[in-house]
Amino acid sequence: MPKAKYEKIYQIIKERIEANEYEYQQLLPSENTFVTEFNSSRNTIRRALVSLANEGYVQSLQGKGVRVIYQPHRTSQYSLSGIESLYESTQRNQTIYSTKVILFVKLIVDEKIHKRTSFPVGEEIYYMQRVRFLENVPLIIDHNYFLTKVVSHLTAEIAEESIYNYLENTLDIHITTAKRIVTVEPITQIDEEYLQLDGLNCVAVVSNYTYNDDGVMFEFTQSRHSPKHFEFHQFAQRTRPYLV
Repeated sequence: MPKAKYEKIYQIIKERIEANEYEYQQLLPSENTFVTEFNSSRNTIRRALVSLANEGYVQSLQGKGVRVIYQPHRTSQYSLSGIESLYESTQRNQTIYSTKVILFVKLIVDEKIHKRTSFPVGEEIYYMQRVRFLENVPLIIDHNYFLTKVVSHLTAEIAEESIYNYLENTLDIHITTAKRIVTVEPITQIDEEYLQLDGLNCVAVVSNYTYNDDGVMFEFTQSRHSPKHFEFHQFAQRTRPYLV
């Protein structure tokens, strides 16, 4: 399914904000300006701006316009408020990044994998372990599980680049929703072998359950982070309670 027009407009404006073309605290061009530039309806522009507001890039000001409130988090590797790949995050933060696949296999989901991932028993999956290097330091190891019936023809070579780029731009998969759980866990032998832990005995663990626009959970990923370099950020909006 092709991306909706508002998503493409959202991405263009987002990239401009991240590139500082629209600076912090600056008002964005008017809706009419964007309507003319993108040859789109006012409603389409508003949907794009709402998406940017929900991710903490802009804030609507009554009677004044839309102000840029984004500031780069140079030490952050992930945002909790959206679905962002590590590749996209490192591009946003202008960080040197690389990935090494240390295991890539096909498996059939058994009870143990089902309990860990919630994929149905009997489904075929790709399972991989990827070490993620930031500024040439091994700081994250990903355990990725993908349904082969959704994510077809995945390879280790693709996994060392950007899997989400492959999903969205080659397979045309529309990634819509993710449930994310953050925990702290004791290190494993694999953590100790591949991550730079500097003597620490625990890792920060982010578990992601990711869904496409058909409501199918096609990915479970557990990312295990070195705590010394672990920082997440989230943008939140308060809704005032209704008082009787």
